[in-house]
Amino acid sequence: MPTPRNASASRAGRRWSKHVTQTSDALDLEPGVFGKRSARAIAISLKRSADGSRRRKTEAFRSAMSMLTFYVNRAGAKLTAERRRVLEAAKNELRTIYGKPAWKAPRG
Repeated sequence: MPTPRNASASRAGRRWSKHVTQTSDALDLEPGVFGKRSARAIAISLKRSADGSRRRKTEAFRSAMSMLTFYVNRAGAKLTAERRRVLEAAKNELRTIYGKPAWKAPRG
């Protein structure tokens, strides 16, 4: 039977995504990037971070998109519908900025 985690380990475990976002080898993010109001501003900030990073392990577009997707996935149900809409729109803005085709949601 697994042993229950103690309270301090539980609290620390809830913050691992913040640690990843701040210390990732992929990008040095601008503070508050995911709190920006416009999708375009988020995408531009991520592009600036990805293009300027010397530690990323893949192309700039993939690093920026990965960080954005990571944030959306970790925030999960805590995101409001409006915030989720802005962050999802930032993905398409990022695609546009890098000259990639826009993604369209499947029907059905």
